[in-house]
Amino acid sequence: MKTVSFGRQQRQVTVVGLGGEGVLRTYGRQSEARSVIRQAVEQGITYFDSARVYSDSEVYYGSVWQEDPALRQSIFQTSKSASRSRSGAMADLEDTLKRLQTSYLDLWQIHDVRSEDDLLAISRPGGALEAFVEAKKSGLVRNIGVTGHHDPSVLTRAVQEWPVDAVLLPVNPVEELLGGFLTHTLPAARKKGIAVIAMKILGASHYVLPRFGITAETLIRYALSFEVTVAIVGCASPAEVQTLAAAGAMPPLTELERGELLHIFKPYAAKLAFYRGVI
Repeated sequence: MKTVSFGRQQRQVTVVGLGGEGVLRTYGRQSEARSVIRQAVEQGITYFDSARVYSDSEVYYGSVWQEDPALRQSIFQTSKSASRSRSGAMADLEDTLKRLQTSYLDLWQIHDVRSEDDLLAISRPGGALEAFVEAKKSGLVRNIGVTGHHDPSVLTRAVQEWPVDAVLLPVNPVEELLGGFLTHTLPAARKKGIAVIAMKILGASHYVLPRFGITAETLIRYALSFEVTVAIVGCASPAEVQTLAAAGAMPPLTELERGELLHIFKPYAAKLAFYRGVI
């Protein structure tokens, strides 16, 4: 599978990664979750997404990594904190490291930044940004990032104003039609030279996929046709992981193929942007 440098670092990651949702965002399904994680490893995927608030996602990962410390060293493990204060974020990080059975994170992200109030709370004295900067300086995390899928202008400001190494944002046909994340946030990240992680790749496409025969592979290839570092998808089964890995080995969509996809999605754009909180 193709690999790329993560942002300004020399560390290589695969162009597709395992999202922290799907079967991982559950409780009490360790056998199924471990099967998905193991399949991702077998497929050569090296980027693994999670968050402190994703149920037992971190615990599932930790149960695999503790069995093989060398494997943990070879992969790129991420997580997130939704706390807005320094103390809350530090407590989250401590819990995250314990649950993941690791001494460090390759990427720790400020989770789900939605509003101007979030920006102020996170960046003020005693805000979560202090914890992220301190954690990177101390070596507990190697990169820090920010995530958001509600307001492109807010996420763009975070990219421009904060000392982040990465941004996680939605990339799908609806986003190209609506503009914002792909027309402002993505260029801002590229100008700054930071890594871009694509999420919401499949979006709410269950409205569209059955009617038009659009496959998950097509939407993953669509995301990879942009200047993103890695595209992540949550998976419910080993078979879905295989689909993700296969898409990562395929060429991105051509401009013509992207145009055909946009034509199909255009009537549904407002409904499918549910994650922005605008409907």
